[in-house]
Amino acid sequence: MTIRVLVADDQDIVRAGLCMILDAQPGIAVVGEAADGRQAIALARSLRPDVCLLDIRMPEVDGIEATRQLAGADVADPLAVVVITTFDLDDHVYGALEAGARGFLLKDAGTEMLTQAVHAAARGDALIAPSVTARLLSSFADRRARSRPPEPVEALTAREEQVLLAAARGRTNGEIGDELSISLSTVKTHIAALMRKLGARNRVEIVMWAYETGRVDT
Repeated sequence: MTIRVLVADDQDIVRAGLCMILDAQPGIAVVGEAADGRQAIALARSLRPDVCLLDIRMPEVDGIEATRQLAGADVADPLAVVVITTFDLDDHVYGALEAGARGFLLKDAGTEMLTQAVHAAARGDALIAPSVTARLLSSFADRRARSRPPEPVEALTAREEQVLLAAARGRTNGEIGDELSISLSTVKTHIAALMRKLGARNRVEIVMWAYETGRVDT
């Protein structure tokens, strides 16, 4: 099944390059291009792509606000968003993830990682640029020291805890299934249950909660 992608970047040459790279990958097709955030939001809502690849620094509406409008907490039918930027800044990372992004990449990430991020977002997984991962985990530890989020009203089952830890360590659904000897559909069921119990919008927020509650060492 072909993954339909919308690419939004205000720099024509960068946008053209991203489209060319993605269109050259098997199983991926660029179905729309936008030169600013407002256009990206409109196209995304009309085309309903499988993945939206959004630059952060765009005119009219920036990538973080566009992400919030397409994948935020109050969006009834959120789209999968991967944010891509030249600048490895903490406020960009947190802004994108809190707005609902399923991935965060730098523009120098390379073809392989870009392709992996699109595939991950399309299947409900998440991919964050390795260069920012260590800093994210360190920040999770700092935030945990200051304030620990409450446990869910409905306690997690033992199996849900196992799935949560595996997801927090970066395992894909397939890898979680192999590791725990359960089917892919069962993994997806547990992920959905975790999202419901934790009030999470996506897999990234599940992982964030796991770190913030001390379930994973940083």
